[in-house]
Amino acid sequence: MITDCENYRIAIISIFPKMFNSITSFGMCRRAIEKKKLEILVINPRDYSEKKNGRIDDKSYGGEPGMIIKYVPLERSILKANEFFKKKTRVVYLSPQGKILNQDKLKLLLEDEGLVLICGRYQGIDQRIIEDYVDEEISIGNYVLSGGELAAMVLIDGLIRNIAGVLNNSESLNQESLSIGMLNGPHYTRPRVLLNGKSIPKVVASGNHEKIKKWRRRQQVICTAVKRYDLIKNANLSKEEKIMIKLIKNNRFRKSNEK
Repeated sequence: MITDCENYRIAIISIFPKMFNSITSFGMCRRAIEKKKLEILVINPRDYSEKKNGRIDDKSYGGEPGMIIKYVPLERSILKANEFFKKKTRVVYLSPQGKILNQDKLKLLLEDEGLVLICGRYQGIDQRIIEDYVDEEISIGNYVLSGGELAAMVLIDGLIRNIAGVLNNSESLNQESLSIGMLNGPHYTRPRVLLNGKSIPKVVASGNHEKIKKWRRRQQVICTAVKRYDLIKNANLSKEEKIMIKLIKNNRFRKSNEK
């Protein structure tokens, strides 16, 4: 589902603001900004440090290793970010302790006027910021990154695809992997036959749209069952497809691209 909204705003709090030039200057994000579908503000907490040298981190109480981003520069940054919006908006902290980002969450986030994204660094941020200002923690996976900037970019890229007018072909979004709860099947392009003699499946080049549609659906189910069985459990399957899934699970099914 594509959301029809204008001038969606995202305020990013990061000690490395120039990192975001990599998405605002290229591709879909740049196009969204040019079309006035998206506005991004990047705030550097160092500009709001209570220290003259711009320091925003300090040692952790309790003797734990690593430095912690302090409360005051983050609070000031969040208050500055709030000026970017007409009303109080959702504050998200990109954190490995958050719930894993998925397609449904991206669509829910678009229901707000915009977002404030806090990108952590070092060992993390003062817990009191989370308690006082953060509405939600979001993770992009069960692994460790150097900071929240890359996670924020992933979230932004996935988010703005769902805004009407950002994609050149909005219908393609409805057909994309995970937008329909399953993976896509295989794709092919010219030449029909490679120099090594390997050809595309006959049904794909048959011109019979009904057969191609059925073939694609079958490959989609197979691909999802084999690669991401966790997704197939929630998919809307026919009786025949459910039988096929059981065979796949029991390693008795042999995929055929020709049928």
